Amino acid sequence: MKGEKKDPNSSMIEGRVAKAKGETRLEVLASICTMVAVWMFGITYGFQNFVIPSSSMASTLLVGDHVLVDRINVAPSSKWAPFVSHDSVHRGDVVVFYRPAAAANGEHEILVKRVIGVPGDRVHLRRGIVFLNGVAQSEPWAAKPTLENYDGYRDDFPLVPPPENVRVTAEWSVELPGHIEGNDLVVPEGRYFVMGDNRTNSLDGRYWGLVPRANILGRPLFVYWSFPTPEDQMYKTKMSEQASFALREAIHFFDETRWSRTFHVVK
Repeated sequence: MKGEKKDPNSSMIEGRVAKAKGETRLEVLASICTMVAVWMFGITYGFQNFVIPSSSMASTLLVGDHVLVDRINVAPSSKWAPFVSHDSVHRGDVVVFYRPAAAANGEHEILVKRVIGVPGDRVHLRRGIVFLNGVAQSEPWAAKPTLENYDGYRDDFPLVPPPENVRVTAEWSVELPGHIEGNDLVVPEGRYFVMGDNRTNSLDGRYWGLVPRANILGRPLFVYWSFPTPEDQMYKTKMSEQASFALREAIHFFDETRWSRTFHVVK
């Protein structure tokens, strides 16, 4: 109102309010930056995207499944992060790891398989059935051989020696006899025996050996996106081929995405 005296402290209060509002904006910005930093750290060190390139884990994981991998709880402990707890690797776990035997190009591929045997376990297969410490295992998710596609080395491992035409690495063919007791493969300390769920179409531990604990990177949590993908897509390295498939994904994102697999938990 006209003639009303203004509180001499009002200007000071208004200045403080304005200043407080300014600090709040800065705090919001700082919070956003912190969240981005934490997110980037999590993506880089805590979690990883992994695309399933082959049918070796069907039907648990399909070619074209994009999974989120937990790299914290299963990865080997690190002196750089002593505050992070690490879980043991258990039988039946699906794990992502570096293949112990290098590929033809000298690189160690990143694979995903199921842990069949942990240190101390005795493992053998009979007609595709896994026997763990003498007990036949019920594995409804695992593909079994038929009379038509039976393979002695693959389906009666390790009873039948690998024939020359089987793709067993030279290192494993030399090392394997040292781990056999009776008819069993005995898993040594610090190593794991893994196989794909699609047992009749999986180049796994039967062909290249045991996985050291240090090679295990993490455990896939769930499928966040799944898109039908040719199994030979992983071998198409030309930029034109990759660009062509990326264009197909963009055009057919809605009508070809396997929506029923979204958030499918890997177990």
